Amino acid sequence: MKWSELCIHTTNEAIEPISNILHENGASGLVIEEALDLVKEHSSKYGEVYELNPEDYPEEGVYIKAYLPVNSFLGETVEEIKQAINNLMLYDIDLGRNQITLSEVHEEEWATAWKKYYKPVKISKRITITPTWEDYRPVDTDELIIELDPGMAFGTGTHPTTVLSIQALEQFVKSGDKVIDVGSGSGVLSIAAALLGASHVYAYDLDDVAVKSTILNAKLNRLNSRITAKQNNLLDHITVEADLIVSNILAEVIVRFVDSAWNRLISGGYFITSGITQTKKQLVKDRIEQQGFNIIQVNEMEDWIAIVAQKI
Repeated sequence: MKWSELCIHTTNEAIEPISNILHENGASGLVIEEALDLVKEHSSKYGEVYELNPEDYPEEGVYIKAYLPVNSFLGETVEEIKQAINNLMLYDIDLGRNQITLSEVHEEEWATAWKKYYKPVKISKRITITPTWEDYRPVDTDELIIELDPGMAFGTGTHPTTVLSIQALEQFVKSGDKVIDVGSGSGVLSIAAALLGASHVYAYDLDDVAVKSTILNAKLNRLNSRITAKQNNLLDHITVEADLIVSNILAEVIVRFVDSAWNRLISGGYFITSGITQTKKQLVKDRIEQQGFNIIQVNEMEDWIAIVAQKI
C-alpha cells in the first residue's frame, strides 16, 4: 500500500490541536520531531536518544508528520486539513511557520520504523514507561512500570506535559483515592494513578480511539478492573465524586470545565492540569482561582506548564 506523509512545520503550542485535526481526518499515524530531541541535556531527563539524524529535525518549532493512504480523496483530505489548521488562528493559537509539505512513502517504511525511537524511560522518581515489545526489569524495588502499546495514534508517554502530570500524580495521589482522568488519550495517566494507589480511575475521552486505547493499555498493565474508560465530553453528565481530577489537554479546553471539576471534587481534592503553554498560563490560573481553587504548584518543563490546585 502507498501512503503520503504530510509534514507540518509548526509550534509546540499547536501540537495538540493539529494532532486532533489529523486524527479526525483519518491519519493512520503521527510522528512529532523537534530539535530538543537532539540536545544532550534533554536526553538526560528522558533517557538515551536512539539513532536520531539531525537533518530530520527543524532548527526551530516542530515537525508533525501524519500518514494518509494514497487514494482518490487524498487531495480533498489535505485541503480540509490545511483549512482546519488555518482556522486554529481564530483561537489565538500560534502556528509558527505553518508550512505543509506532502511526500510519498511505502507502508513498510513507517509502520515499524518509529519503534526504534521508543525505549524504556524513567519519567519520575518511581515510574518508568516502557513499550510492550521491550524486555525491561525494574532497577529499584519501589519502581513502578507502565507498559504502553501506543500504536501510531498516541505519544509514547514521554512528552513534557505527560511527565509533568505523572510527577504531580506521584505527589498527590493517596491510597484509596477515586481519580478522574479527563481526556485520557492512551490511558497513561489513568494507569499511573492506579499504580500509585488509586482505588478506581474513571477515564473519559471524546475520541472513541482514545477510549479503546485506554482499555487496551489498562489490560496490558492488569489494571482493567480498576480503570473504567468511557466516551464522554469532558465532565458532562458525570456524577462521580473524586478525590483528584487530572487533565492533560489544551488550555482553551481546561478553562471550559473548571466549574465541573470543582463540582466533582470532594473538599480538599486536587485538580491537576497540564498541556498548558507559557502564553496560556495566566488564562488558566485566572480561571482556576476565579472558581475558588487554591493554586499550590505551578511546574514548568521546557515550554510547558502544569498547575496543581486544591478545592478549599
